[in-house]
Amino acid sequence: MGAALMLGLALVNERKTEYRVNGIQYYRPWIFMLTDGNPTDSVEAAGTILKMEEQNNGVAFFSVLVQDADPEPIAGLSSQPPIPLRGLAFRELFQWLSAGQKRVSGSMVGAQIALPPIEWSKV
Repeated sequence: MGAALMLGLALVNERKTEYRVNGIQYYRPWIFMLTDGNPTDSVEAAGTILKMEEQNNGVAFFSVLVQDADPEPIAGLSSQPPIPLRGLAFRELFQWLSAGQKRVSGSMVGAQIALPPIEWSKV
């Protein structure tokens, strides 16, 4: 998990650099992680970078816990707590994701937008 997050962050930053070099405006990238909550490697470095990126509006990070996963192992990974998926509500999750991206892409770059309500979670 830690290695995958580090790779994802590196790829996102490479793409943002490419956009800046070419004068292309872009929306804040989203990193979306579906997980059972049990990392198989260290997530400490990834968590440090993720929190810094979130604080600087470099990325928006969402972690979704599936199958009654324990949030404790990844609770400190981000400034946002993990969101537990309600049962097998994957369809609702991906519909929310699509609706959220539609709102973002229909807005001005840098604008604050309200995401749709989360109806796929236990919370």
